Amino acid sequence: MDTIENTSLNIPVLALRGLTIFPGCVLSFDVERDISIHALERAMERDQYIFLVAQREPGTDRPEEKDLYAVGTLSVIRQILRVGDSTVRVIMEGKSRARLRRLWQTEPYLQGNVEPLREGRTRISEFQLEALLRQTYSNFAEYASLAPRLGDEISAMASEDRDPGHLADFITQNIMLRYQDKQAILEELRPLIRLRKVNELLARETEVLSFEHELEGQIRREMVEVQRDHIIREQIRLLQQELGEDDDSELTEYRMKIDGLKLTDEVRGKLLKEVDRLAKQPYSSAEASVIRNYLDVCLEMPWGVETRERASVAAARKILDRDHFGLEKVKERILEFIAVRQMNPEAKGQIICLVGPPGVGKTSIAISVASALNRKLARLSLGGVRDEADIRGHRKTYIGAMPGRIVNAISQSGSMNPLLLLDEIDKMGSDYRGDPAAAMLEVLDGEQNCAFRDHFLEIPLDLSKVLFITTANTTSTIPRPLLDRMEVIELTSYTDEEKLEIARRYLLPKQMKEHGVKKSALRVSDEAIRAVITGYTRESGVRSLERMMGKLCRKTAMRLVSGEAKRCNVAPENLEDYLGVRRYQPPALDKDPVGVVNGLAWTEAGGELLEVEVNVMEGTGKLELTGNLGDVMKESAHAAVSCIRSRAGQLGVDPEFYKNRDIHIHFPEGAVPKDGPSAGVAITTAVTSALTGRRVRSDVAMTGEVTLRGRVLAIGGLKEKTMAAKRNGIKTVLVPKENLRDLAEIDPVVRESLHFVAAETVDTVLAEALCPPDPQRAEAAGQPIITAFVPMEQVQDAPLRQ
Repeated sequence: MDTIENTSLNIPVLALRGLTIFPGCVLSFDVERDISIHALERAMERDQYIFLVAQREPGTDRPEEKDLYAVGTLSVIRQILRVGDSTVRVIMEGKSRARLRRLWQTEPYLQGNVEPLREGRTRISEFQLEALLRQTYSNFAEYASLAPRLGDEISAMASEDRDPGHLADFITQNIMLRYQDKQAILEELRPLIRLRKVNELLARETEVLSFEHELEGQIRREMVEVQRDHIIREQIRLLQQELGEDDDSELTEYRMKIDGLKLTDEVRGKLLKEVDRLAKQPYSSAEASVIRNYLDVCLEMPWGVETRERASVAAARKILDRDHFGLEKVKERILEFIAVRQMNPEAKGQIICLVGPPGVGKTSIAISVASALNRKLARLSLGGVRDEADIRGHRKTYIGAMPGRIVNAISQSGSMNPLLLLDEIDKMGSDYRGDPAAAMLEVLDGEQNCAFRDHFLEIPLDLSKVLFITTANTTSTIPRPLLDRMEVIELTSYTDEEKLEIARRYLLPKQMKEHGVKKSALRVSDEAIRAVITGYTRESGVRSLERMMGKLCRKTAMRLVSGEAKRCNVAPENLEDYLGVRRYQPPALDKDPVGVVNGLAWTEAGGELLEVEVNVMEGTGKLELTGNLGDVMKESAHAAVSCIRSRAGQLGVDPEFYKNRDIHIHFPEGAVPKDGPSAGVAITTAVTSALTGRRVRSDVAMTGEVTLRGRVLAIGGLKEKTMAAKRNGIKTVLVPKENLRDLAEIDPVVRESLHFVAAETVDTVLAEALCPPDPQRAEAAGQPIITAFVPMEQVQDAPLRQ
């Protein structure tokens, strides 16, 4: 051994994962890797000496020199025992510390050049050494008292060890430490410094063990308390059974609540069954908590509670007229419903869908209906709802389960016959969690909702007495089966006169009250309100108008507070001092352009004026379509060009224009998507104007689908489109002949201010929209002068009239 300690050795190397062995200590462990088993076999063939060194990362399967610590232990193999096909159990005894100088072989086993290390020396007096040893004995004894797996023989052996270096190695080998901490002790060659580090580790580990024991004691005490509580409750339950008492106060309270409610036999039996299940559950069990939550939710429902409905048409009319101006069709339908309720109080609840642009009063009219009927109101916002469980609820077995929004709304309203306002029903979505629109089919079906079953409640809930009012901006996104269950009432855009009355009666007084402005301090003339409507807002509803009224009040408050004025009079002349520069200029209708036509479009926000621009250039017959157009609108443009080609002779257009002219059709505001067939007549008129050089009347707007044969087909959204025409100063509107029946539904003010021309073919459209020909412009364009358009069926082979 002396020879070995003074010589550099070339011996097998065994890489340890998460283990460290110290000199003078014996360690038993299992070996599985092939390179480690081959190293053991090579060492046994020689002198049984092997170098044990720890890996830096235990997860490395094929370690190299950089993956190993430099300092390890020169050890001797005492015993090898094969315990499996690929596992060997080995007992090692550490001899001395050694340093790995170079790992020069990695296959089939590790082998390196190892240099034994000598112990360092530190000068210390006997008294200091004795004090250090006593401190170590004390710390180790305290640690041993907290570590149950540490045997008494280890404590006895440590207390008899007087060698500070060996004592440090022995303690470190036998206590639970991270392999990084053990490696740090192994690399320390000075015995006294090594023992001091061991004392620091013992102090740290003792604190950790003390905290662990404290936590274990706390958990044990809590478990004892829970067990004791359970035992006491079981004893109480058994004593109550002996005394003839069935349940404790909680179960009795549940039964009393159930008996006091107006429930059907099915619901009562279900709830009592849940109470019986609760009686069999331990008080603190998870199942008991689920049952209690279920019973609490069910008992909070207003079973049998209904508000007394005000079935008076006169009173309801007074409330509706007080809260809203206009909306006559909606008010008429609500009053019809009230009249039916007055005649038959047992009639089922109705399902009404209010469809219209934003800001026209859909939500507020529903609130007024609830007040007129004396019903409780609950509002549900369905915009963005994608989970079917939001409507039907979750199964009560899930953690955090809750009922759906319908049940919650009824519970919050405190009545079984409330008015449920389902806002933005057209904006529901669907994803992998289900389709909420499909769940609404049962809710909004008058023949099925008398026994609606929520997934959480699992009991039938009668919704037949609930009045459902839904709101939407469009019906195009509502599924057809769901739309079929609702009575649709359309709310049109407000006219300027209606906006004036609404601003004067409702919006301005409301904003003055919110801003603390007295009636005597602010006066806004009707002309100023009209100027605000036409110059600062362009909308179907009145939300922007209300914001402008609020801005007027803020400016007034600022002037009053700063002392600039004691009273503010707002007139058209000084309106810009309050609201800034006019946002929308009045339409310029005094010029009749060539190739520009006013079309009419429908959007979710109401009607809009949609210009069509056409430019004709020398070319090869290309047709360019721009303006962010959809497929349907592109097809309409192609159909319009084909229609013009078929009528080229009648229209005075060069029959070869599709070969020697490039046509560019553009719709301004390219960032806004556009689609639909109703711009067909506008495209036809614009292309004809550009090809013939004839001007288009700027005070004319048109809408209608055009066919290849020149027929004008019916369109939708006529009310909103005519409203947009009036808002933009249009005088004449060309509509399909099939839409004449829809004129009766247009607002009387709009109908009186516009001149409507019914068109069955594009001939009528062109005759009405195009200005008389300009001879100079026609000659410059090389086109014949056309004074009138003759229907195709009358043309045949007759020459054109010039």
